[in-house]
Formats: sequence, structure tokens, C-alpha cells
Amino acid sequence: MRTTLTLEPDVAALVRHQMSERGLSLKQAVNQAIRAGLAPVEGGPTLRTATYAMGPPRASLDRALALAGELEDEELIRKLAAGR
Repeated sequence: MRTTLTLEPDVAALVRHQMSERGLSLKQAVNQAIRAGLAPVEGGPTLRTATYAMGPPRASLDRALALAGELEDEELIRKLAAGR
């Protein structure tokens, strides 16, 4: 697959370092880095996130998105009225 890729300066420096250290082309260095980052690690640790019981919700979450939209609309109206 051919694609355009924009690297952030720190990532570009890491890729350039690998290219010079290992005598790789840009294509080879980027492919190796992506494989290393995305490949599953055999015998590696299983990542788990701690969970906590927070009790029942204090507010109904059934209309959470609608409420967020209403609050955003109110804030936009307030800003427009203030001339910002």
C-alpha cells in the first residue's frame, strides 16, 4: 500500500536514528517500527485496568447526549450575545 505519512519531529528523529544505526531505508525503518508497536507480545503482560464500584448513578444517563447538546447550545448563544 502506498500512502503519505507525516511524522512529528521526535518520531522522525527516532526513525532517522534507526535508519543510520541499522542501515535501513525509510520504508524499512517505518515498517519495522509499526510491526514492533502493533504486534502482540507472546508471553507479555496482560494489561488490566482497575475498576471501582461507584454506586448507582446520581442522575439519569438516558438523555446524557441530549443534555450535553443543550448545554453546548446555551453556551454558544451566551457567547454570541456577548459578542465573542
